[in-house]
Amino acid sequence: MAALLFSLVIVLLVGVGARDQVLLATMVTRQGRRPGLLLVALVSGIASVAVAAWASRLIASSLGVEARMLFAAIALAWAGLEMLFARRTTVPAEPTHSLGAFALVLFAHQLTDAARFAVLALAVATQAPLLAAMGGGTAAVALALAGWLGAEEITALDLAGLRRAIGSVLILVALVIAVRALGLS
Repeated sequence: MAALLFSLVIVLLVGVGARDQVLLATMVTRQGRRPGLLLVALVSGIASVAVAAWASRLIASSLGVEARMLFAAIALAWAGLEMLFARRTTVPAEPTHSLGAFALVLFAHQLTDAARFAVLALAVATQAPLLAAMGGGTAAVALALAGWLGAEEITALDLAGLRRAIGSVLILVALVIAVRALGLS
């Protein structure tokens, strides 16, 4: 149950103002609240969380406890680095109205974002990929709904400072986990 709650909270924290949410919000401000945009965002968010959970099963099955914790620390550090160095999402000046193109770009963003690295880290560390996926998927749905309903507010906000602060905290947490996993504390 801890994996579900932690995954829900961390994905909500790292997902606010993320590339996928900003991309959805930008598309909504340009094209209107098309239900297809929301549907694509929901499916893509859940699918990308499922990929992270599936990958965690492959990884965790071959690792011992310390190695799982070290891997989780590395994944959390990657999530933090992504938040520190990710640039603001650029959307083409004349975006296509193709939901397929939107789905491909959105899914590519999500596979490499901090939220999915966090789900991967939690699923590996707890060996509870289903619970981590459920929490991350629920948060992904909430973030997509927020991006669709609050598109104007999200595109107007500059959350770079907040995202960098959260990224820094993730890196510090990753360092603490790594030190413990290596037995240095």
